[in-house]
Amino acid sequence: MAFLLNKTSIASHFRSHSQNTVDALSHTRRAYHIELGAREKALLAEDPALKRFKSHKKSVNAVKRMGDVLTIVVVAGCCYEIYVKAVMREEARKKAGAAGGSA
Repeated sequence: MAFLLNKTSIASHFRSHSQNTVDALSHTRRAYHIELGAREKALLAEDPALKRFKSHKKSVNAVKRMGDVLTIVVVAGCCYEIYVKAVMREEARKKAGAAGGSA
């Protein structure tokens, strides 16, 4: 029985909350600037214990750059292969057309 009472109170809460959303939509939340608290500032501060892992970023960036270069090379190679196949096919059609026309 207590569950049913709890359930109806939840439903009434949602109903009252949905009626208030019309007013809430007219005001944007982005208009207000809230300063960070002490805890948030402490979490965003640089941690000296992690200083020794700083060089890790440089190697990761180098690997990313190398991966990007390899991707570009592979895509360019695939495009070249497609182009060569298309040119070869066109030449074969011209030869077949010339051979069929003269025979």
